[in-house]
Amino acid sequence: MNKIAFVSPWYDDHIPGGAEMELREVSRHLHAAGVPVEILTTCVKEFGADWSVDYYKPGEAVSEAGIPIRRFPVRKRDTAAFDAVNAKVMQHMAVTPEEEDVFLREMVNSPALIDYLRSHKDEYTAFVFIPYMFGTTYHGVQAVPEKAVLIPCFHDEGYAHFRRFKEVFPRAAGMIYNARPEQVLAEELYGFSQSGTREILMGIGMDTAIAGDAARFRERSGISAPFLLYAGRKDEGKNVHTLLRYFGEYHKRQQTDLRLVLIGGGSIAIPPEAAPYVDDLGFVDVQDKYDACAAAVLLCQPSKNESFSLVIMESWLCGRPVLVHAGCPVTRNFASESNGGLYFDNYFEFEGTVRYLLDHPAIADQMGKNGGRYVREHFAWDVITQKYIAFFEEMERA
Repeated sequence: MNKIAFVSPWYDDHIPGGAEMELREVSRHLHAAGVPVEILTTCVKEFGADWSVDYYKPGEAVSEAGIPIRRFPVRKRDTAAFDAVNAKVMQHMAVTPEEEDVFLREMVNSPALIDYLRSHKDEYTAFVFIPYMFGTTYHGVQAVPEKAVLIPCFHDEGYAHFRRFKEVFPRAAGMIYNARPEQVLAEELYGFSQSGTREILMGIGMDTAIAGDAARFRERSGISAPFLLYAGRKDEGKNVHTLLRYFGEYHKRQQTDLRLVLIGGGSIAIPPEAAPYVDDLGFVDVQDKYDACAAAVLLCQPSKNESFSLVIMESWLCGRPVLVHAGCPVTRNFASESNGGLYFDNYFEFEGTVRYLLDHPAIADQMGKNGGRYVREHFAWDVITQKYIAFFEEMERA
C-alpha cells in the first residue's frame, strides 16, 4: 500500500479535542499496524491560536509515535472579514455564496500545502481530511478529489449547509463517518449515494482497557456527596450553560446534596443558585478523569452538536450511564442503541431522568455495563484498525 496522508489544519501530540484526538489515535494505530502514514498540516499551533501565525517552523518533523509530519506555512488572513461572516452563521442567519467564499478564503489556509498535494499525489493511496469545515479540507479536496477521503465530523449546523461544500464534497472519493445519524445527515445534505463516493460507517476507536477508581477520586477530590459529571470544554457551544441552569433549578426544586463536577478547559458563568453545588476542577490527568467517571452517578453530555463523543464511551468503559440531550441525534442514538443511558429535551425531563437514575442505582449500574459492552463490541481499536485497512485497500484496488 502507498502512503496514507492525514490532512488537518493543525497538529500536535497533545492538543485536546475530538477531531484532534481522533486524528492522533487513528494515525497512531495504523502506523503501529504497519501502514505507511504521514501527517500533512499547517504551522498553526491549535484551534485557539492566531490562524495567521506560523507557530511551528515549516518542514519535516516526527510525532511521538514516530509518524512523519510535514508542516506548511499559512497565508495571512483578514480576520475581521472572517469574523463577520462567522458571526452570522453562529447566529443562524443566512449567508450568501459570496459570504461563504469570504469564510473559506479567510480561515486557515496554506497554498503551499495545497501545492504539495497536487505535486505529490501519485505517492499516496489517499489523503484523509479532518474535519470538514476548514480551508485545508475544502481546498484540499478540490486539489486531489480522486484520492480525497473525509472524516467530516458532520453535525447539523450552519456550516454544513454551505453551498460551496455541497458543490465540492460529492467529488471526494470516500467518506468515513463516526456515527449513523451523521451518515444520514450527510446523505440529506450532499446525496453521496448518487455521487459514487465510497462510504463507511466507522466510528472512533477506543482503548477498551481503561478503568476508573471511584474511591481514589473521592479521596483525592474530597467530594463525598453523589455527583453528576461533565467532562469537556466549558462553553456555550457545548451547551454547558443549559446544564448549569437546569442543575441550579434542580436544587431549587429538590432537597438534595447532589453536586455537579466540571472537568476540562474554558470558563463559563455559573448561575448563583447552582454555584454552591458546583466543583470546577479544570484540566485533570486522564486517569483522574476516568476515576471521576467511575465515581459519578452519571456523565451528562448536554451538547447538541456531536459527531461522536469520546467521553461518553469513556464513561461506559468506567461502568457509568450517560445522560444526553435529545437534540443531538448522534449521542441520542448511542444511548438508545446501547441501552446505556437516557436523554432529555427540557428541564422537567432532565429532572425526571436524574431522579430516576438516583432512585434506581441497580438500573444505573446495568446501563453502565450495557454501554461498556457496546463500546467493546463496536469501537475496540483492533476492530477499527482492520476496517480502516480494508477501506484503504479497496481504494487502492479501485
